[in-house]
Amino acid sequence: MNWLYVGIALAVLVVAPLTLIGFLTVTRGTPVHHVRAPGDAGPPGVRDPLFCDTIALLTNTPLAPGHRVTVTTCGDETYPPLWADLRSARRSITLQMYYCQPGRMADELRDILVERARDGVRVLFLRDAFGAAPLKEEYIDGLKAAGVEVAEFRPTRWYELHKVQHRSHIRVVVVDGIVGWTGGFGLDDKWYGDGRHHDQWRDTNVRFEGPAVMQLQATFAAGWAEATGVLLTGDVFFPEEATAPAGDVYAGLLHAAPTIGSTTAERFYALSIASARERLYLANSYFVPDENFCTLLTQAAERGADVRILTCNRDGDVKTTYYAGRTRYESLLRAGVRIFEYRPAMMHAKSIVVDGRWVSAGTMNFDNRSMAFNDESMLMALDDGLGAAMERIFLADLEYADEIRLDAFLRRPLGERILEHAATSLSRLL
Repeated sequence: MNWLYVGIALAVLVVAPLTLIGFLTVTRGTPVHHVRAPGDAGPPGVRDPLFCDTIALLTNTPLAPGHRVTVTTCGDETYPPLWADLRSARRSITLQMYYCQPGRMADELRDILVERARDGVRVLFLRDAFGAAPLKEEYIDGLKAAGVEVAEFRPTRWYELHKVQHRSHIRVVVVDGIVGWTGGFGLDDKWYGDGRHHDQWRDTNVRFEGPAVMQLQATFAAGWAEATGVLLTGDVFFPEEATAPAGDVYAGLLHAAPTIGSTTAERFYALSIASARERLYLANSYFVPDENFCTLLTQAAERGADVRILTCNRDGDVKTTYYAGRTRYESLLRAGVRIFEYRPAMMHAKSIVVDGRWVSAGTMNFDNRSMAFNDESMLMALDDGLGAAMERIFLADLEYADEIRLDAFLRRPLGERILEHAATSLSRLL
């Protein structure tokens, strides 16, 4: 065998796709380095009247009053009310999912959607071509036979390799245009349970009513239009009653999407961190901050905020992400940031609570992929009661987590340091 020819062939296999996609497109990061407010005390805190307008303007997401929001923290809390909402549908169900696997949960959802479609409800299911690929063809055929409209988001075709990086990580469930769900949940049996035992994933999800449901529906409509060419409008999907006040919470639904430059995802995270004055509690399964976000976090700690990070442990499902994130631990710990790794199960939540008032939960990880490449959905809310509830949830999780201490971390084995260094080289792809 001529190894020269083998080497050339391998080089072509690597270089040709990168040339077609664009190397910088595959590896680009996010450009925000600092959050500044020249001439005053700094960016507005969450209790400053200017904060709400700042978030709305810089994330392109208006926040409005009139919401009712319920937080669920595991499968046992999430799926019974979610299934009940789906079964209650009378006009429409729109469903967009990233991660789907065959199993009992998938079968349960199929039975609900089939029953609703046969009863005349308009049911639309948009699945990511990568994350939902394990769903078998006969499963999809069964849905279609019952009248469910199914579409695939961004199929991985060779002539569309420039789209491969940009996945729809969004979760959308909208029932009759008036009840919305988003969060980290997926369609897999590992989401069943209480999140406190092995193989029972711990997640954070939100059910909400109020004007933000329209924003969530618009997020779905954008994906559906790309996948099918059909742009949804009308009162079946956007009923007038969806704008009626359902509660007292100020909220908005952030649809973060990739762009060439700064993204709404990174601006949301940067503003949230910079607004912290007293407490910043961040729970995120894939915690891989770049140098700029490490600086924002350390600055929050240095100005006196109690900054705590909760993430997964070494048993997490993506090892490269875990080790890449740990390369940032030392600098954060030295600045006073406290870091915890969830012990009993995979910690898959993506939530943040600032000063007991500014809250968000959804699909966005604290990594370059979510901030630069993926479509993501996050419910953002400004409310003391909801903030207090989210802080209680976070502190309860810490009872099941191990705190990383600087002195012990500095004594970690050489093998772990090597893995961390190797994983860091891939951090922009994670």
